[in-house]
Amino acid sequence: MTTDSRSDDDAHGDPRFAALPGRPGKVIAVHLAYASRAAQRGRTPLAPSYFLKPSSSVAASGGIVERPAGTELLAFEGEVALVIGAPARRVTADDAWSHVGWITAANDLGLYDLRANDSGSNVRSKGGDGFTPIGPARFPAASVDPAGLRVRTWVNGELVQDDTTADLLFSFPRIVADLSQHLTLESGDVILTGTPAGSSVIAPGDVVEVEVDAPSAEGAPTSGRLVTTVAQGATPFDQRLGSLPSVDDTQRAEAWGSSEAAGLAPVGLDPALRDKLESIPVAGLSAQLRKRGLNNVTIDGVRPLRPGSRIVGTARTLRFVPNREDLFDSHGSGYNAQKRAFDAVGEGEVIVIEARGETGSGTLGDILAIRAHARGAAGIVTDGGVRDAEAVAAVGIPVYSAGTHPAVLGRKHVPWDHDVTIGCGGTTVQPGDIIVADADGVIVIPPALAEEVADAALAQEEEDAWIAKQVAAGHPVDGLFPMNAAWRAKYADRAQDREDGR
Repeated sequence: MTTDSRSDDDAHGDPRFAALPGRPGKVIAVHLAYASRAAQRGRTPLAPSYFLKPSSSVAASGGIVERPAGTELLAFEGEVALVIGAPARRVTADDAWSHVGWITAANDLGLYDLRANDSGSNVRSKGGDGFTPIGPARFPAASVDPAGLRVRTWVNGELVQDDTTADLLFSFPRIVADLSQHLTLESGDVILTGTPAGSSVIAPGDVVEVEVDAPSAEGAPTSGRLVTTVAQGATPFDQRLGSLPSVDDTQRAEAWGSSEAAGLAPVGLDPALRDKLESIPVAGLSAQLRKRGLNNVTIDGVRPLRPGSRIVGTARTLRFVPNREDLFDSHGSGYNAQKRAFDAVGEGEVIVIEARGETGSGTLGDILAIRAHARGAAGIVTDGGVRDAEAVAAVGIPVYSAGTHPAVLGRKHVPWDHDVTIGCGGTTVQPGDIIVADADGVIVIPPALAEEVADAALAQEEEDAWIAKQVAAGHPVDGLFPMNAAWRAKYADRAQDREDGR
């Protein structure tokens, strides 16, 4: 095992920087870099983004971190920490790794209770004293492949994070090179490279251990285990000075890693409501929405690729704009909005695509259909075309489109954005809207009305079935459909008899 636990700052008597060459001038953290974490979050960034942590937040292994009084959501994030060895300014990705001097372990602790008013800066939520434990040892970066590192985290002895750098969204050399475009990375600066899936909440008394190693490298160098114990703080925040801690279910779900882990109801469509909507024709839902003043809620001009297809789910949106060659060069290639949307769709969700009714090219093909199906998506709706139509239909995921076309996306469209309000088939669709589709078409239900509309539609379906039975028995429709007072009384008597068990 090759490590270097010496510190140039030891002589200055500050044990916080024992694993570093000295006190870092900057601590820069990456928001998202691991595919596993992006999948957990349900969003995948196009490029890396960053925030700063003060060097006063750095702590040594074996220390104690306080969860401040009045808070509940202190979360750990085991990470690989890169320590800059040689200054880097506008370096290339090919040259960037040579500017990294050492590797060690870090725990990017954060307090979700303070995120609401930090607006992504993370100054308060991640800048607290002791919120950046680093160490206990470092090893030379030149001795390892940046794609051959492993990070593991244990809480109270249980392994909770275990991932490698083999399949990062953004490689470490790319991150170093990107940062060097904007600022000089100086010797001793620290880059926290993001955390994999598994980050969650810790409480007073918990012990967190993080280790970074290179198991396939010569000597299998390691940082050793970075140990941090959580304690309960006694001093509350002063409400006269700034915003107070506050949490909601969204913050709880993000801090714990999922709604289920946080003890909350699963995000998405309630299973009981889904069951109701599965049994109601779109025509019945349309009638109930019309009674409530909503007429422009149908996605027009789309038909199912496979007859008999039905969709019930919540919307995830994707927006295309008309193709312009320079914009396609910047937004259409690589890991664009279309690919990010299909990678992020979750179980029971419906990808709804705004293509402006343009069917002169495909808006998806079989590969993306397979990806959505594998992610558990409930369906895909596009007011544009579909290519590889037979292969897409064979995937098994319900797809509604305005037509088919063999041409690729770039002939007519630029994938521009996702998870935004869009227009599809003449109606507005927002992320989280409820989508229901059958042979009659596709309808969009505002979530706040869904339960009321479903119950009313079920009641109407029952009434219509009874009317149909009377018509089949030979009764004329006049006075029966719709029911006049006499027929209404008969229907009421029938309902009462059924309630009484007669």
